[in-house]
Amino acid sequence: MKSSSRSSGRVSRRQFVAGTLACTAASALNQAAAAPAVSSDVLGPIVGHTESDKSALWMRVAAPGEYVLEVTPSTGGAAIKVPAQATAEHDFCLHWQVEGLRPGTSYRYRVTSKGTPLADAAEQTFKTAPDPAKPGKVRFAISSCAKEDAGSRAVWTRMAEEQVDAVILIGDTPYIDSTKLDIQTKRHREFAAVTEYQKLLQSRPCWWTWDDHDFAGNDCDGRAAGKENSRTVYCRYRPQWSFGEDNQGIYTSFRHGPVEVFLLDTRWFSETEKSYADPSKPSLLGAAQWEWLQRGLKASTAPFKLLACGVIWDDKQSREKDDWGTYMHERKALEDFIARNKIPGVVLVGGDIHASRVLRYKSKKTVGYDLVQFIASPIHSSVIPKLNTYHPNLVRSAVEPHVFLVMEVDSTVSPARISAELVNRHGERVFTYNLTLADLTPA
Repeated sequence: MKSSSRSSGRVSRRQFVAGTLACTAASALNQAAAAPAVSSDVLGPIVGHTESDKSALWMRVAAPGEYVLEVTPSTGGAAIKVPAQATAEHDFCLHWQVEGLRPGTSYRYRVTSKGTPLADAAEQTFKTAPDPAKPGKVRFAISSCAKEDAGSRAVWTRMAEEQVDAVILIGDTPYIDSTKLDIQTKRHREFAAVTEYQKLLQSRPCWWTWDDHDFAGNDCDGRAAGKENSRTVYCRYRPQWSFGEDNQGIYTSFRHGPVEVFLLDTRWFSETEKSYADPSKPSLLGAAQWEWLQRGLKASTAPFKLLACGVIWDDKQSREKDDWGTYMHERKALEDFIARNKIPGVVLVGGDIHASRVLRYKSKKTVGYDLVQFIASPIHSSVIPKLNTYHPNLVRSAVEPHVFLVMEVDSTVSPARISAELVNRHGERVFTYNLTLADLTPA
């Protein structure tokens, strides 16, 4: 597979143009799609937010009533039983939150109704995160922009074959382009019905945030009418531990071994209030989310902190304004906060642009170390070469469909490291990029 990444140096302008043309030509041969693999009204179960001592699980059933989740250590022992009620009002979606689990432990789970097993497949297992107080290693699959096409389904299968511990989806999963309650519900239901998606997530945790197409529509911001409907359905179909604060937004965070992930909401609050960083300009994150993020970063003891969101952390250089480049006053406020509090290990993650990139910003003077951004997109077949723009801080670049980032975070070595590989649906390594905690520690 072609790859400007297999060299370790920065991407020159000539290399960048040549690589983009080659990738674009190859992607044109890869547009085949097929009808989605759709199951019945019963969807799942799937695993969501999982840390060292707790887990959230989800399922959609076909009839109202009480359904009991039973979670048992794979090595045997007493089951933890958690009941939940399915109602038509909530589209028969069930959420279970299980606490009292042990770190780094494998569990089996099943769902029963009136004592009869409803979901009891051998593959229904998950493993809790490593003890955060001890060195550990985790592998994430990270990407954005998925449909129910054959290529996306092949990516779900490849993620499982890569034996990742968890999945992070950062927007446009699925494409909806409406805030109407019935359309939101229909599209979330169709997306959750994909067999390969269900199989992937029945045995490993997943976390989500949205971007424009699953929030409201292309380039939409927080002024979108009906955004409350989008949030309602999102919360029904995503087994996360929390969804924003005070019924606003969907931002959340979790600790998984050596990394703490902050999943940001860059849609709900955007353009709805004056910026905390500059009152003469509009906000992207909103004051409440900004306060939450500051508290979380200051309190985090994880060696690495991933700040992940649907948009990219610089300028798309297009007519669209849904990027951090439009709100550089807020990105500067974040950099100032990291520098002032000497917070090590911050890594930026974005999606959206249907191209994959790594940028290493020359920010030692403003942050204390060079911030790195990973962009992973798309899972589906449609690429956008014009958004893979040249940037002097660009170090990896690919315009390729059906891709995701395999990010391994390892604190069992010294210094702790991040090893990232962009992988396509065939398992080919498109590019790689590695970091150590020493690279991300203030001078």
